[in-house]
Amino acid sequence: MHRRDFVMSITAAGAAGHQDPRAGRTTMRIKLSSVYVDDQDKALKFYTEVLGFVKKREIPLGKAKWLTVVSPEEPEGTELLLEPDHNPAAKAFKKALFEQGIPLTAFAVDDIQAVYDRMLKLGVTFRMKPTKAGGPAIAVFDDTCGNYIQIYQA
Repeated sequence: MHRRDFVMSITAAGAAGHQDPRAGRTTMRIKLSSVYVDDQDKALKFYTEVLGFVKKREIPLGKAKWLTVVSPEEPEGTELLLEPDHNPAAKAFKKALFEQGIPLTAFAVDDIQAVYDRMLKLGVTFRMKPTKAGGPAIAVFDDTCGNYIQIYQA
């Protein structure tokens, strides 16, 4: 089952028999985002034990799984899909971004210096230490799964 088909099937299952009070609205919400990872189990360990996310869903799908994490502060908030990078296009995309030092995505933090210090103690490799960049302070780290991730002080 492809990701698009899976999302459509869980959306349809959730909507079956229920009247949507938001019917007619035209705004969009972000409920799912993804990062391509080279190893889902390694990614889950890093994203939970190091970054502090919590596992939300783990559904087997053949060789891979639908594996999502969420912020412990927003358990019903946006899910981050730890998506396998088996597709050659995904591998090429990740490799190009990584080689250019471009973060794949960004996460908000309340105290960037405290998060940076905590992550350094856990052995995280940073490409950029906390830096004021014309707006909020940002830092960039290696997620050990083939991506650079940016954090910014919200």
